[in-house]
Amino acid sequence: MSTERVCVGAIAGAFGVRGEVRLKSFCARPEAIADYAPLFTEDGARSFTVRITGPVKGGFAARLSGVTTREQADALRGTQLFVDRARLPALPDDEYYHADLIGLEVVDTGGRHLGHVRAVHDHGAGDLLEVHGPGLQDTVLLPFTNSAVPTVDLAAGRIIADPPEGLFPD
Repeated sequence: MSTERVCVGAIAGAFGVRGEVRLKSFCARPEAIADYAPLFTEDGARSFTVRITGPVKGGFAARLSGVTTREQADALRGTQLFVDRARLPALPDDEYYHADLIGLEVVDTGGRHLGHVRAVHDHGAGDLLEVHGPGLQDTVLLPFTNSAVPTVDLAAGRIIADPPEGLFPD
């Protein structure tokens, strides 16, 4: 596994005047974010317990331990929240945490190097792998489907792709 901690959410800003935050969850079951506490900042300097107080547009209103004022909550805007990987459930063989895919080498079915995964995006219609590599002016968004990505080999640190025609330069 590639990292000790995995990003499970982010603070979108303050909610109300009593220290609640707007919390975006990146979990498969969004409300499960509170079950993984304590959640850590990226640098590990702070940790929080989480109590969801209700749904709001695009996420949840939540109370974080140690955050009692609107100013404290608003100061956390943009903070990503991480959980120790050991607290996350094991996944079936054909499912992956986004954090495990970032940085993997991408090769085509003939073994030609296409680039590396820079990010994973989910816009609702399915995941897209953002690939950056040699000979690419911009990054390429590769559909993360069984037909376009038939093999993910975490142990070898690579993805074998069969991209749609014209997606990558020859």
